[in-house]
Amino acid sequence: MPDPSPRPAGLSRRGLAGAAVGALGAAAVVSATSETAHAEQPFQAIARKGPRPRPNFLVILADDLGAADLSVYGSPDIKTPNLDALAATGVRFTQGYSAGAVCSPTRIALYTGRHPGRIPGGLQEPIGQVNDRDGIPPEHPTLASLLKGAGYSTHMVGKWHGGFLPTFGPLKSGWDSFYGNYSGGIDYFSKYAHTGAYDLYDGEQLVEDPRYYTDILTEKAIGVLRSVKDQREPWLFNLNFTSPHWPWEGPGDKAVSDEITAKVKAGNPQALFHYDGGSLEKYKEMVENLDSAIGKVLAELRRTGQDRDTVVLFASDNGGERYSYNWPFTGVKASVNEGGIRIPAILSWPGRLPKRTVDDTPVSTTDWTATFLELGGAEPDAAYPLDGTSLVPHLFEGEEVPERDLFWRTRNGRALRRGDLKYVRSGSTDYLYDLGVDAREQANLAAKRPADLAELRTAWEKVNATLLAYA
Repeated sequence: MPDPSPRPAGLSRRGLAGAAVGALGAAAVVSATSETAHAEQPFQAIARKGPRPRPNFLVILADDLGAADLSVYGSPDIKTPNLDALAATGVRFTQGYSAGAVCSPTRIALYTGRHPGRIPGGLQEPIGQVNDRDGIPPEHPTLASLLKGAGYSTHMVGKWHGGFLPTFGPLKSGWDSFYGNYSGGIDYFSKYAHTGAYDLYDGEQLVEDPRYYTDILTEKAIGVLRSVKDQREPWLFNLNFTSPHWPWEGPGDKAVSDEITAKVKAGNPQALFHYDGGSLEKYKEMVENLDSAIGKVLAELRRTGQDRDTVVLFASDNGGERYSYNWPFTGVKASVNEGGIRIPAILSWPGRLPKRTVDDTPVSTTDWTATFLELGGAEPDAAYPLDGTSLVPHLFEGEEVPERDLFWRTRNGRALRRGDLKYVRSGSTDYLYDLGVDAREQANLAAKRPADLAELRTAWEKVNATLLAYA
């Protein structure tokens, strides 16, 4: 039944310009104590003449971070001063979406700029087995390979989750360097994965480091920024944290890790899902630790004088999981309801993008791929057409993003958004929601607006017919 809470559900896309409160769009309501929120204004492109320089790209992904898990996005308990400060330097999107409802489909979409279901690896939710089918084929163009062809150096630290060795991997798909894990979730100390195998690599070689994983990734990220600061060519750096993905371990939880790892080594890799652990307080600790880590990376970007030459994107790979704060949305990770696919998304480029602005334009993972390729002067491969829309005309020339459909497909669900209308099928039931007035997806308009339902369902089926079928 409809949720009776009086909390605001949001506004339509074009309701943004009406008032400062409207700038929150259909996102979670920002705390009244947030100085960043008080200073925010609706997005308006900076008018600049002359050609734009080709920027560096720092793409930071959190893992399973919910739409309202940052204080600048409305979390009542979690404090994220560094990501709040990043938002204050650029644009905070109130209607950011992941292209998938779980880890690897979204990452495949980001790396390829295409719907996950265009390759076999994108059908896995997520990729969990070592084989020569499920991953990004080395011959498939990627954000890294295309930018590399345009003169960029390319680097990745953290979670890949685009297929396992020996067939797949970042070094086979356009990245010059890689340090991290190939699978989805790994233990933060032992580095054992849900596959049951040890999973920490420098390139394609196993390495050992028993320290807390977020600390390791932060250290490696700082090393990358130092290594590229004096080079002439621009760079792409994908920094993929695993936090706050399960298992629920903070920097002081080595004993928890030992217990989980013993179970994994005894033949129970399911122990990493940590269904018997975690808490709201532990989740808060993990997110705040992640925020601190990102703060150190961004401080190094500034210290090395590269911040004004660098586009920084922060986002999550999908919606929140067990302990996330997803208000006002329903659904969690793996769901095509808003809570499973709505994510925080922050974009910064000092001097080129306006400060302290909010944009309620719906944007999705594949849009970032198209945007970065255009900014980097890299041409997409015509044999592998992109599914995203470049946001360059919007961000730098003030144009409205053309109306287009946003599409999602999982093994058990489907969704398509057109304007404020969203078509969802869960099980065998069709739903139609108006997100402009019902971001919580409580009022099913399918019976009231059958023509709209039919139109969106047909549009979904048209895209679906171009994708690989689930086995």
